[in-house]
Amino acid sequence: MPNPVLNDKAFDKAATEGAAGWAAPDAATVHAPITDGPVTPWTHTEVMTANGAISATGVLMVILVATGFVGWNAVQVDPAGNVTSFPWWIFASMLVALGLAFFTVFKPTMARFSAPLYAAAEGVIVGAISRAYEARWNGIVLMAVGVTAAVFATMLFLYRFRIIKVTDRLRKTIIMATLGIAVFYLISMVFVLFGAAPSFLFDGSVLGIGLSVVIAGVAAFNLLLDFDLIERGAAAGAPKYMEWYCAFGLMVTIVWLYLEILRLLSRLQQR
Repeated sequence: MPNPVLNDKAFDKAATEGAAGWAAPDAATVHAPITDGPVTPWTHTEVMTANGAISATGVLMVILVATGFVGWNAVQVDPAGNVTSFPWWIFASMLVALGLAFFTVFKPTMARFSAPLYAAAEGVIVGAISRAYEARWNGIVLMAVGVTAAVFATMLFLYRFRIIKVTDRLRKTIIMATLGIAVFYLISMVFVLFGAAPSFLFDGSVLGIGLSVVIAGVAAFNLLLDFDLIERGAAAGAPKYMEWYCAFGLMVTIVWLYLEILRLLSRLQQR
């Protein structure tokens, strides 16, 4: 979800920090100082670039995959494909990841440090979940990774060539749909806690598959918002730390998309 603090005025202000004014004297006419007093060096505030955000995303994804192996190997399964051991510290990693996510959202200036920590904690969770799915449906993880990569490439193509343009109307629609899904997740958790979860939340029914398709579709469209945030931030000269904040947002969307595709594929396997 785009950061509301990063409006166009904030971008414009960041882009002009440290730049010489239109009335600055020509360098050729400036004379050397008469005294040998201290000279204050001219400094320039670093700004974000699209390549910098892409590089930061790559670093976060490497961290996530590396710790994903830790979560994968921590889950024990029997020959029948049943999970026999799911360590408690994986749930602790979930709480840590959630806390780091909120911290990064409210403190984007610290994203350079909090985003890698979030990626490490999130990787453990994703690895453990992937192992549980793979134990029951052999090959499903590799398939989910492939579909996620294909969807990512497709959305990037659609955005890059402006086949789909991120307008204010589209942005608001995607955000509202994402908020609606978040509310749905919360309600589903309440049903699960009280043991009254409807069957379509887990089975391979038409309703369940349709629900997964819709949620995965919304996750895919969130990629457009991430691409747009990176492009607008780089064009407006946003502060350097925004590279890591944008990378954090993009990684969150990719992981969400992967997990929803994993769930969708598992539903299809049940039919």
